[in-house]
Amino acid sequence: MNFFPFEECHDCPYYRMKSGISYIRILHASPNSPAVDVYANDKLIAKNLSYRGFTPYIGVPEGQYRVKVFATGTKEKPVLDTELSLPGNASYTIAAIGNPNEISLFPIVEHQKSLSPGKLFLRFAHLSPNAPSVDIVTTDGKKLFEDISYKEVDDYIEVNPGTYSIKINPSGTNNTVLFVPNIRLLPNRYYTIYAVGLVGGKPSLQVLIPLDGTSYLRE
Repeated sequence: MNFFPFEECHDCPYYRMKSGISYIRILHASPNSPAVDVYANDKLIAKNLSYRGFTPYIGVPEGQYRVKVFATGTKEKPVLDTELSLPGNASYTIAAIGNPNEISLFPIVEHQKSLSPGKLFLRFAHLSPNAPSVDIVTTDGKKLFEDISYKEVDDYIEVNPGTYSIKINPSGTNNTVLFVPNIRLLPNRYYTIYAVGLVGGKPSLQVLIPLDGTSYLRE
């Protein structure tokens, strides 16, 4: 079993996906959990990954994996020991989610879709364990995503590039729990808005908006 690194790059050319290979990165989205080391079939694939952190993408042969997650620097009593099946020819963000006593892995596939020239794809992933279902609304009142619950990922929508400010509201209300200004979105890219953290707790609710691997991976 061989893994190979694939660094995220905002201005890279497209890369051709290898047949039978999945491209994965790990996101640490478990609030109040320690930094972790992640092993797949006893091979270290992520070291000292802190909350809110993403690993680079790595290429992984399709198949079944036993994934163990340990507090960094330890190899006893994993905080998570689970099986994960990965088909080939896809890219994923695999999020470690939930509170420290109930961490689980949540694979999020990054679908390739036909993108209109000069446009971009945007979607929303709800990874806050204590937040209600939410709407994502622009400052001019347009709902981008509606009634998204914990562990739900909405489909990509095609939008124009530009700078956006958004509000996260409990579904069907105007009671903003998080305002996120000045999100710069570039054309010909795929983005996911990840909501992480806790409503009314620490760490507080916030968003992470990295590029998805489908921005530069092609089948």
